[in-house]
Amino acid sequence: MNFDIVQNEARNSAHGAGVGAARIVVSRGVNAVLTGNVGPNAFDALSTSNVKVFTGISGIVNESLSRLRNGELKPTSSPTVDGHFGRGRKRGI
Repeated sequence: MNFDIVQNEARNSAHGAGVGAARIVVSRGVNAVLTGNVGPNAFDALSTSNVKVFTGISGIVNESLSRLRNGELKPTSSPTVDGHFGRGRKRGI
């Protein structure tokens, strides 16, 4: 139950920030991601690499890890937001 904080070098990319983060995670041999939300492309990249995704996470890292260890978190089975979520794009446009 170790964790690393890794800078997402693709975070400011107009396209592919989530996929960029997913590639970093997969390359590091991670088997679980705890996050607030996950978009469709990142979800696909993670799930096809057998990385479990836990969403709705916020707060203190140690508390979230404790919840994971205690079986209180359930992996998500689908993306939780549309593509480009968080990029300031207005819905319906």
